[in-house]
Amino acid sequence: MARHPSIVDPLFLAFQSALAGRYSIDRELGRGGMGVVYLAREVHLDRLVAIKLLPPDRAAVPALRERFLREARLAAKLSHPNITPIHAVAETEGFVYFVMAFIDGQTLTERVAARGPLPTAEGTRVLREAAWALAYAHDQGLVHRDVKPDNILLESATGRALVVDFGIAAAAGDTAETGISGTPEFMSPEQALGGVIDARSDLYGLGVTAFYAFAGRTPFEGGDATRILARQVTEPAPSLTSLGLPVPRKLSQLIDRCLAKDPDERPATAQVVADQLSVALEQRRELPVALRVFAKRTGRIDGGGAILTFFVLYIGAGVASITIGSGWGLAAFLVGAAVTPMLYLVNAARRLRLQGYGHADLAPAFKAEIELAREERGGGLVAPGRLEQVLKRIAQATGGVAALSLASLFTVLLAGWRSPGAVLGLSVALVGSGLTAIATILGYLSLRQRSTDIDAEFWGRVWRSRIGKWAFALARPLVR
Repeated sequence: MARHPSIVDPLFLAFQSALAGRYSIDRELGRGGMGVVYLAREVHLDRLVAIKLLPPDRAAVPALRERFLREARLAAKLSHPNITPIHAVAETEGFVYFVMAFIDGQTLTERVAARGPLPTAEGTRVLREAAWALAYAHDQGLVHRDVKPDNILLESATGRALVVDFGIAAAAGDTAETGISGTPEFMSPEQALGGVIDARSDLYGLGVTAFYAFAGRTPFEGGDATRILARQVTEPAPSLTSLGLPVPRKLSQLIDRCLAKDPDERPATAQVVADQLSVALEQRRELPVALRVFAKRTGRIDGGGAILTFFVLYIGAGVASITIGSGWGLAAFLVGAAVTPMLYLVNAARRLRLQGYGHADLAPAFKAEIELAREERGGGLVAPGRLEQVLKRIAQATGGVAALSLASLFTVLLAGWRSPGAVLGLSVALVGSGLTAIATILGYLSLRQRSTDIDAEFWGRVWRSRIGKWAFALARPLVR
């Protein structure tokens, strides 16, 4: 987590002093086994950069220092749109570091933690761009050695995936408990055994990264590094399809091949992986017009018709309340509010059945619509802001209060003129809290709508639920 420098951080002060005149360090962006990453401004060019500092204890070891500098200089020669460029590699007053372009965005790990597993189309695109980067680096004779979600950055403005730290992890001596270089959860079997590794080891790391992107976890998880490494060597990785995830079969099979224990059974090159991912993207099934229209319009109850129906029900309930009784008026409103939407859903199902489609066709239709909306709105790559997170927590906590207060509000409106004192006295507190809860929920939904089509998500769940099945069952006798 980023943090601002403090006077009690001697490393920050000493490093800033060594870089004075060339770079002005703003704050710390993060730290780990490879050292500390700072956000800084390059003085002469007036641009933001990220500076990665090798841990001083490792920089003090001549062999580690020389290897780090050598690998960093090799990585600095890479020039590819999906590789974070390195501007400089230097050694100043005992500090060993390299300067790279600052990417305004988040890592793939942060993206999954903030939004959950990636949709198929978005994940396939991110993985293809990472495979392009690996293919280019491999052609230049450089193996990454530590392919993982932490080393894939997603640019906020464009959604572009960039791979960082080519060859740096092993050069920096980033070791697990066993002394083997790499990250246990993403390490290939040959790497876990301390053997000779090549470009195919990176493909295994890419396969684990793909598994994490779609499943939200790694294939092998354990309490310590030794146990994880043992499982990497001895246990076959589970298939995504065995987890019941909505990942296309061919894409799942490609990831399974990348996770093969024997390097010879993996794809030949990263370019082969990229090409197959491109085929997966290009072969996304084009939905028939009827299903696209259903997922986008006719399968939803929204717009002017829904508002008009609400007022018709309200007026009818008011008339019933005056002529028959307040209880009958409220009952009429509740029954109408339940029956009318179901009649609409049954009619929508009937019209879709007339065109030859059934309930099973709706899941891919809504899935495609949701993914398309996410792509059009930036893919949801940016983590939700603090305001959105706060509103979400409040909305989750007050949803029940909103429903109860809304029912109380209807009671006041429909029966208040009969016994205004009793009803209003019992309802005013709930109405006030309910309106606050409703405002909070609407505020969260409006922010959430910027990154995804929440209407499509909601109606997709409705149609996939028992309600949707009932609508199609009731519509069956209406279709010849």
